[in-house]
Amino acid sequence: MNEKKQRILITGGSGYVGAMLADQFARQEAVEALFLVDKESFPDFLNDHPNKEKFNYLQANLSDNVWQDKARDFKPDVIVHTAWQIREMYGKKDVQWKWNIGGSDNVFDLAFSIPDLKKLIYFSTVASYSAYPDNSIDHFFTEEEGFRKSDYLYAEEKRIVEEHLKEKYEKRRAEGNVPQVFILRPAAITGPRGRYMRVRFGLQAALSGQLKQNFIHRLISTLVSVVPVTPKWLRQFIHEDDVNNIVSMLALTPIKGEYEAFNICPPGEVVLGKDMAEAVGKKMVTVQPWMVRIAFFFFWHLSRGKVPTSKGGWKSYSYPIAVDGSKLTRHTGYVYNFKSKDAFVKKEGRYAKYITSPSI
Repeated sequence: MNEKKQRILITGGSGYVGAMLADQFARQEAVEALFLVDKESFPDFLNDHPNKEKFNYLQANLSDNVWQDKARDFKPDVIVHTAWQIREMYGKKDVQWKWNIGGSDNVFDLAFSIPDLKKLIYFSTVASYSAYPDNSIDHFFTEEEGFRKSDYLYAEEKRIVEEHLKEKYEKRRAEGNVPQVFILRPAAITGPRGRYMRVRFGLQAALSGQLKQNFIHRLISTLVSVVPVTPKWLRQFIHEDDVNNIVSMLALTPIKGEYEAFNICPPGEVVLGKDMAEAVGKKMVTVQPWMVRIAFFFFWHLSRGKVPTSKGGWKSYSYPIAVDGSKLTRHTGYVYNFKSKDAFVKKEGRYAKYITSPSI
């Protein structure tokens, strides 16, 4: 007897992660249809998809109560919540709070109101372990340690949303059946699509000289003719293919557990300042956290938020957040395909065929 094909709802369907998941899910026989919700328009990336007939698209802001009925009528088996306003909006914290916190609350309320929903997958972040001055490059946070308060808005909002999710789950479980909940806390997601097909303002783009859109971008590129590195500088990366594989596994195959949080980050060496400098072909120079703090403050206000150096962001550049991603492997058997350094520099993976720009 053939198994029932799955119907999957993805929030943030026009974003980097959401559109990739839609692309890969639509290629699988096990997926019958997809319902994508995003406040932006349908992504060009998916316009020529061979299985475009599987897509149902709704342009709507999750914080507005205009999409839930259509989403409910779709009758999803799985909901994957990736939508998020990551870049802090200059002078609009209340709007961002509404979009991120209110929007997520709406997604969770919808999920727990659908009796036949099997799984809810929520994208959180490792940033919410928080960059504190006493963090060590030798300490790897595990899921059991929990999140800490932060003055970095992205990390703090994600921390609060996880609290809301847990509260709503516990309340619903006391009333009746609940879907399985899987929380993914990824390290920095990268790969050919992220580095070449969606060049946005980010650390690697700035250091590699890819920012040439305006005066501020050119100024920053000039200032980082060397790679400024703080004494505890550290990064971890997960390849976009591994992200796709993990979500597909959780969504489409039987996985034990009722409510599980996973750091998703490959084991092995982290990326240090010297590795970053080598990757972008520049020399490394050591700077102190106070210097980074001043630079972040200056560019945040000078650019009125166009340069994403908002309050508290300097700490993530100055103090390490290293995580242990082994729980996922122990729990599910999943083996990462790319190490952190390889995800960061190699032009390999499903989207490597789209690379047309020169090596960075």
